[in-house]
Amino acid sequence: MTAQLDDARLTHLLAQGTGEILKGVRNVGALRGRNLGDAGDELAQNWIARVLGQHRPDDGFLSEEMADTLERLDKDRVWIIDPLDGTKEFATGRQDWAVHIALVEKGIPTHAAVALPDLGVVFSSAESRAVKGPYAKKLAISHNRPPQVALHIAEKLGFETAAIGSAGAKAMHVLLGDYDAYIHAGGQYEWDSAAPVGVAKAAGLHCSRLDGTELTYNNRDTYMPDILICRPELAEEILSMAAAFRAANGRY
Repeated sequence: MTAQLDDARLTHLLAQGTGEILKGVRNVGALRGRNLGDAGDELAQNWIARVLGQHRPDDGFLSEEMADTLERLDKDRVWIIDPLDGTKEFATGRQDWAVHIALVEKGIPTHAAVALPDLGVVFSSAESRAVKGPYAKKLAISHNRPPQVALHIAEKLGFETAAIGSAGAKAMHVLLGDYDAYIHAGGQYEWDSAAPVGVAKAAGLHCSRLDGTELTYNNRDTYMPDILICRPELAEEILSMAAAFRAANGRY
């Protein structure tokens, strides 16, 4: 490891720098739609890989934009990255896209950062704290695949639901207190949640599977069926409702 950049600082800089690269690519205005999204993914991935290659050459690496070689399974330290979470949102000019950077050690995110570049902010596990206060009475759900279990829980709680693009954007808006929970079912991959979970847990939020089991990372199978990120005081009630819904319907 380089002495100049510790893990917390490197994680923050990777998220911040990737966000600046992506904004620059988009703001030029020379690309649109899928071409813009593909260019953003490729440039961000290349820059992150080069930085980690220089500063953490011995660590493992898992990214949505890179073929998985499984060499990471033999590593105690693995960087789990989504260079551009919410490619469609990014390419269409929306603000609800994010950059996910997480360092996972023995299955657990130890350093994480989520950048929301259009809002000019990077949330990091080293310094973020969840906002407390009255409930917003809102649940964040998938823009593309709103899960029935989330709609059921919102109805039982008397909460509204709001569709947001990036998983990182959903999680960080729970941290900010704009929403009380983020509920997802229907499948994601490790890079979708490693950084948001790392930041959210460090900030004091509850993070788990919908059955309450712990979220672990750097598995051989990177598929993650469901996730709950919420204010800790709501966790038991939401998990109980999710269990009842699954018992009645056979699925989330």
